[in-house]
Amino acid sequence: MSGKAVYAALLAVQQNLKAPKGQYNSFGKYKYRSCEDILQAARPLCNENGLVLTVSDEIISMGARYYVKATSKVTDIATGESVENVAYAREDDTKKGMDAAQITGACSSYARKYSLCGLFAIDDNKDVDTEEYQGKKQEPKQSQPPAVNNGQDEMRKKALHTLSEKMQKQGILKEEVSALAGVYYNKLSTKEMSTSEICDLANNLERYIAEQTGQTA
Repeated sequence: MSGKAVYAALLAVQQNLKAPKGQYNSFGKYKYRSCEDILQAARPLCNENGLVLTVSDEIISMGARYYVKATSKVTDIATGESVENVAYAREDDTKKGMDAAQITGACSSYARKYSLCGLFAIDDNKDVDTEEYQGKKQEPKQSQPPAVNNGQDEMRKKALHTLSEKMQKQGILKEEVSALAGVYYNKLSTKEMSTSEICDLANNLERYIAEQTGQTA
């Protein structure tokens, strides 16, 4: 028995995992990583560290809407200890050109991807070993003048309120919005987004969700 704790093994995987954005969305003109990309990168590292990786999902009902709940889990083969992470994706009632199985499959892939991202601490920021990141890190910090608040706080509150209303109306979870913030704005959540970015997200929320679940009109 290796005696390696599950969190120590998971940390080793997180530190060595490299899952670059190898896919390209020609409609939105952005690069992204798929669920399969993450799995291919993670499986060998899990094997090396004595972890069994499993991914599963189930259909759950929240109010009048249905969601795919995906669970990614690693289990230490020596101790039986496990760590898991959960993510959700909302199913549309109908979608032109897709039958029920295709809609569920697209949602499953979307939810599984973000459950894996959470488990392996993958985000959409620049990789720390890129030249761009190193260049920015070495740039001297410039002193910033005191911020002048000309109603900007109020504008931000209104933008967040609009986004929240649209999330409730469309049955979209916070986890989904955080995922969109990473894909479209390279931010971990709305807290890191500018007011204009929040407004843009609110205006395009339904379209972005459709694109990421493979249901682009």
